[in-house]
Formats: sequence, C-alpha cells, structure tokens
Amino acid sequence: MAGTNTEKPTGKTEQKKQAIKVPKQNKGNKKAITKAPVQKREEIIEENKIETKVEENKTEIESKGEKSEVETKIEENKTEVKKEKIEFKKVKRNETSVVGENLPVSTKVGIAICKFISQKNIDKAIEELEQVIRLKKAIPMKGEYSHRKGKMMSGKYPVRAAKEFVILLKSLKSNAIQHDIENPIITEAIANKGSTGYTSGGKTKKRTHIKIGCKQKAKENKK
Repeated sequence: MAGTNTEKPTGKTEQKKQAIKVPKQNKGNKKAITKAPVQKREEIIEENKIETKVEENKTEIESKGEKSEVETKIEENKTEVKKEKIEFKKVKRNETSVVGENLPVSTKVGIAICKFISQKNIDKAIEELEQVIRLKKAIPMKGEYSHRKGKMMSGKYPVRAAKEFVILLKSLKSNAIQHDIENPIITEAIANKGSTGYTSGGKTKKRTHIKIGCKQKAKENKK
C-alpha cells in the first residue's frame, strides 16, 4: 500500500493557535515601560521624572501668582515700545477752503452770490442766504431785473443756487472748526464755468465750479 498522510488537516481554530502572538502596543501618549528593553527603561523613567518636575514647577508658579521670565520680558518690551512712540503734534492752520465741482448753478448767478458773501463771517453769510431762500432778501444782480428794497438797484432771488452755497458754507465751517480757526471770514469766493451737459431734448445744463476759502480774523491792536 502507498504511504498515507498521517498529518491531520488544520482548521481555522488550530491556525489561530499556531499563529505567532505579537505583543499589543499601549494606545495614547503613555510610554510602555514593562515591555521596553532594560537599557531604554532607564531613559524613559528619567524623562518621566523631568516631566513631573516641570509640571510641579508650573503649579507652584500658578499658586504663588508669579510670572515666568518670558512673560516678564514681553511686558518690559511692551513698555519700552510705548515710551518710544512719537507724539505727533497737530499743526494749527490759519486758513481752509472748500470746492464744489459742476454744481447745478448758473455761472452769472454764482458770481453774484460770491460777491454777496465775500468779506463776511460764515455764520452771517449762511443766515443771509437762508433769507434769500425764504424770499425775504434779494441778491444784487446787474441786468434786466426788477428793482428791490435795500441798498441795490436790481436784484433776484436765486433759491436753488442759494441752497447749494449754504451746503458749501456749512462744510467750510466744519473744516474751520476742525483746524481751530477762530472767527473765520470768507476771503476767497470764485465761480467758474463748468462742463456743459445736455438733456434728451437738446437743451444745455448750466454747471459751475465754486471755490470758497476763509481765514482767521486778524486781531486789532488797540492803542
């Protein structure tokens, strides 16, 4: 008879038993001291001792309320930077101006209003233009206009142009307050022709560039 196999067929359970067992690694940041070799065990133990000492020092500092050397150095640097900061002094100005471009104002009317408000205080000019808007005061203008009451021959009530000038004068007043200008007087008022615009019907739109400037009133020397 031919030779027969005396070996028994191995199943899954027997294969698992015969498999080489590999030691499991510990999960997490904890170091396995028991399964490490003898030479490495001593190094791991020393590292753990150092970490414990560092943690103890931190707890002592927090309990005492003391600050670390790094934190103290950072605070010292911050104080030095604050001391080194340069204080910028505000430059006082004696004059300021405001400009309006392509305003919906006739150039002829703009020139007349500029003459009307020149050499006047800003508050007084605003009050008089508000009277023009209420049709209580007229602006002197040359041309075929009817005579008005007051020191003038002929005059007009340009309400729309007066409103635009009031807006400019209010912004000029705010600029004067910002630059600490006391008793500002209008010394410059110029009106120039702006760019022409056209409507759908072919009519032209009147546009004017206006510049108004003011200066601080000079103090009178009393003898």
